[in-house]
Amino acid sequence: MAAITLIEAITQALAWELKHDETVLVLGEDVGVNGGVFRATAGLQQQFGDQRVLDTPLDETTIAGLTVGLATQGMRPVAEAQFDGFMYPMIDHIICHAARFRYRTRGRLTCPMVLRVPWGGGIRAPEHHSEANESIFTNVPGLRVVMPSSPQRAYGLLLAAIRDPDPVIFFEPKRIYRQYKEEVPDDGEALPLDVCFVLRDGSDVTLVTWGAQVKETLEAAEALAAEGISAEVIDVATLKPLDFDTIRESVAKTGRCVIVHEAAKTAGFGAEIAARLAEESMYDLVAPVERVTGYDTHIPLFRLEMKYLPSVEKIVAACRRAAAAGG
Repeated sequence: MAAITLIEAITQALAWELKHDETVLVLGEDVGVNGGVFRATAGLQQQFGDQRVLDTPLDETTIAGLTVGLATQGMRPVAEAQFDGFMYPMIDHIICHAARFRYRTRGRLTCPMVLRVPWGGGIRAPEHHSEANESIFTNVPGLRVVMPSSPQRAYGLLLAAIRDPDPVIFFEPKRIYRQYKEEVPDDGEALPLDVCFVLRDGSDVTLVTWGAQVKETLEAAEALAAEGISAEVIDVATLKPLDFDTIRESVAKTGRCVIVHEAAKTAGFGAEIAARLAEESMYDLVAPVERVTGYDTHIPLFRLEMKYLPSVEKIVAACRRAAAAGG
C-alpha cells in the first residue's frame, strides 16, 4: 500500500464515492479540466466525465445555490470553495437554506451536500486566501463542521461527510496538504463524525486542537515529555456537533487544559470549549484553561505569517504555566 498525502487522500475519497454512488457529483471553479487549484480533483473529470465533475463559472453565489438545489432534489453534491476567503458570497445559501431545510420542512427534506474549503494560513498566499473562519459556521444550527488533520482522517471523514444526510462544511488545512504521507487503505471505510480522536495519552495536561495545528501540538507534547510533563493530545476533528465528553473525560484525568487554534482569539471556537469546561468541569480543573491562538487581526502576508500562527514554543510555554499554576 503506497503512502499518500492529505490532498491525495481527498482525491481518493472523492473517486470512491463517485464510483460507488451515482448521486454524487463534484462541482466548482476549475475542478474539472484543471483538477482544482490544489489538484484535489485531478483526473476525476477524465475518469467520470463532465456530467459528474463540473467546471462552474467563477461565481461562488451560484455554486452555493446550485449545490443546495441539487442536494434537495436527490443528489449528493460536493462543491469546492477554492479558498476559505471565497466562502463569504456563499453564506446566504449556506445559512438561510442549506442549514434550515430539515427544520423548515419538519424532516421531509434534507440537504446532503458537502462544501470543501481549503482552509488556513501558512502557504504565503495573498489576502482572502488565508482565513481561519470556522467559528462562524459552528454558530449555525443545522451545519456540521469538520476539519481533518491527517491523510487517514481526511479520507475517512470525507467519506462520512458525503454520506451524511445533512450539510457539512469540510475544512481542509492547506498548509498540510502535502506536508507528510500516511498509508491510507482505499477501502471505502468511513470514520465516525462527531467524535474527537485521542492521538496521545497523557496525565498532566490536556491539549485540544484541530486541523493543521495538530502537528505543532504533537511536537509540543514530545518536547514536554522531555521535561517530565505528560500531555494528552485531542484532535477535535468534528467541531460541530462537538464531542465534549472526550474532552471532559481527559480534563477530569489531567486537571489542566490548553486549547490551540489558528483562528483569532476573540470568539474563536476555543472560547466555546473553555466555556463548556467552566460550566461542566470546574471542579476538575486545578489551573485556568489556557488558549494559544492567532491574534485578533487578519492573517498577515508571508513575512509575518508564521509569527501569527501558534508555534511549538508558545504551546509549550502555555503548558508550563498550567503545570505551575496547578502545583
